[in-house]
Amino acid sequence: MKFESDFRIVLASSSPRRKELLEMVNIPFEVLPSEVEENIELIEHDFEGFVKTLAHTKAQAVAKRVEDAIVIGADTIVVLDGRIYHKPASSEEAKQFLQCFSGKAHSVFTGVAILRNGEVSAFTEKTNVYFKKLDDALIDWYVESGDPMDKAGAYGIQTAGALLVEKIEGDYYNVVGLPIAKLASRLRELDILHLPGGDA
Repeated sequence: MKFESDFRIVLASSSPRRKELLEMVNIPFEVLPSEVEENIELIEHDFEGFVKTLAHTKAQAVAKRVEDAIVIGADTIVVLDGRIYHKPASSEEAKQFLQCFSGKAHSVFTGVAILRNGEVSAFTEKTNVYFKKLDDALIDWYVESGDPMDKAGAYGIQTAGALLVEKIEGDYYNVVGLPIAKLASRLRELDILHLPGGDA
């Protein structure tokens, strides 16, 4: 059964992973990608503030194009030793990223902003991901599959990138791209989502 809502809910993201997660938990929504340039400045390693600001900016950009809608913006980054690892620009860069992560722990931050009538409710989630010690053959095989190329940090934990991960601390779905349980809870708190038959 689907959640119920009295509002039009718009996801300001073209990410197939975020779309799949909202569909997985039966939240009614539509997709309208934001076209925001991700050139916001990172200030003093405030990664949570960075992703929260980006999520808000994306939501605002889409809110200007729709009326009477709840707009959800989100942004996810992968961080190791104070450096943000974006989507790799080449296969060689993807290999370099994975070699950096090998045998170490990195952090995944997601910022989420819910925009409603100009008012924003925003939050962040952090998950620590521990990689196995990776051999070059496994890295080469994974990169040659093409899977890393559209993903921050050059891996997808929900695809063959699962073979690289030893363990995580925190929300698995945050690493996929959206802390879905926290988002659904916030939408219910804001009286945007209701369980069928009314919240108890």
